[in-house]
Amino acid sequence: MTTENQEIMQLKKEVQDLKDQLAQAEQLIMDISAPIIPSIVPETILIPITGKLSPERFERIISKILDVSYGEEIHTIIVDFSAISEKEIGETDIFGTYIDNMAKAIGLMGIETLFVGFTPALTQVMINSGVSELQGIKTFLTFRTALQYLMREKDLEFQNVNQ
Repeated sequence: MTTENQEIMQLKKEVQDLKDQLAQAEQLIMDISAPIIPSIVPETILIPITGKLSPERFERIISKILDVSYGEEIHTIIVDFSAISEKEIGETDIFGTYIDNMAKAIGLMGIETLFVGFTPALTQVMINSGVSELQGIKTFLTFRTALQYLMREKDLEFQNVNQ
């Protein structure tokens, strides 16, 4: 009996170790699935979104954005979807809802959200998801055009340092 109990205890320990490793792997995936990149525009960060999108992943991304933004001097977040295709969206019927939820959650913290990189296919997915509030979000075709908009809004300009 003692040997059997020891084996059971050993198996329980192994299961717990595997659960801990899985939790660490999930945290690593979360950390790299939506990297936070400081922008050249002050008080602005870029979040490029890559990989398959699901409701759970959207929730984790929103949570990460809110956590990073809290307590930081961030006034604008640029969320870049240019690496996302229609097939990487898990539930297309709610994609627009999650975009809207993301903008609202970030907006409640007083932070402006700019979305960039919506392809024609993604645009159709959002329209077909039936979210009417999407009219209020700010979108730009590219990261560059979003930065140009921010530079104008903040009355900043690029200068050539060689002149």
